[in-house]
Amino acid sequence: MTAKIKPSRGAPYARIMGVGGYRPTRVVPNEEILKHIDSSDEWIRSRSGIATRHWASPEETVALMSVEAAGKAIADAGIAPEQIGGVIVATVSHFKQTPAVATEIAHRIGAGKPAAFDVSAGCAGFGYGLALAKGMVTEGSAEHVLVIGVERLSDLTDLEDRATAFLFGDGAGAVVVGPSEEPAIGPVVWGSEGDKSDTIKQTVPWDEFRAGDLSRLPLDSKGEVKFPALTQEGQAVFRWAVFEMAKVAQQALDAAGVDPADLDAFIPHQANMRIIDSMVKTLKLPDTVTVARDVESTGNTSAASIPLAMERLLATGAAKSGDTALVIGFGAGLVYAATVVTLP
Repeated sequence: MTAKIKPSRGAPYARIMGVGGYRPTRVVPNEEILKHIDSSDEWIRSRSGIATRHWASPEETVALMSVEAAGKAIADAGIAPEQIGGVIVATVSHFKQTPAVATEIAHRIGAGKPAAFDVSAGCAGFGYGLALAKGMVTEGSAEHVLVIGVERLSDLTDLEDRATAFLFGDGAGAVVVGPSEEPAIGPVVWGSEGDKSDTIKQTVPWDEFRAGDLSRLPLDSKGEVKFPALTQEGQAVFRWAVFEMAKVAQQALDAAGVDPADLDAFIPHQANMRIIDSMVKTLKLPDTVTVARDVESTGNTSAASIPLAMERLLATGAAKSGDTALVIGFGAGLVYAATVVTLP
């Protein structure tokens, strides 16, 4: 006789209960970037909208920044660290292949023995983690899940690459996802377009870098081998983000049954101010919708950008608890994830 598996029972719905962020203390203006590339502050601002970004010190590791952001999110959620049943960390800049940095973070925040793992989904990583956390809460495998987006992209920045040297920043953002009696995280619309994976990538794979074949490795202006860095085909990425991601954002709104006019906030991945403004225009968002433009002072922090922008909107009063927000992340892969949430 075939055994019957007992069905799992979780919360009817899930919600974001708290949010926290950490920005490194060092603020890097465009003037510092211009020491390494032939450009201007005006050009950087016009192309990206970025004026400053934060770069981590050696002590501000991926784990440290995550622990700081997580502590704030847990306090904001009003729960104890030991109530965390899952830790999901979205990052591409944790340089240890194993173990997952999520396990270290879980231990350092005093979470006990939660499920803990890392997600590598580029700038969509936070959205992927949020969808997974929602599933864990509603399926019943965890009552509260900590989702962290964290990056030290200054470690992966080629300061001599005029196309990317000014883009990237460091930081961590975290949210606690827990049970809800009503829908507060909408259906996720996510996917990938692997045929475009070369448009954003690491310049040199780790194995080639380890081999040290100078004939195959890029050299800097001093003739020294460059450390692997992030590179992208800017125009191709821009076109894809503007035209395709607006469609994904609309699909997320449709899936949640929310009209653009009913939104209170729009929190897209903070890649580029021009992309954000173009998406706002394509989606026909009314002036009543608060748009996150954290990229101006924080730069592109990949997986950390959405929770950091969310934290800043709430901290400054630009958005408030209970507001309905559309969030969308997109980047290397090319991957994307969008959903509608109720802000904590």
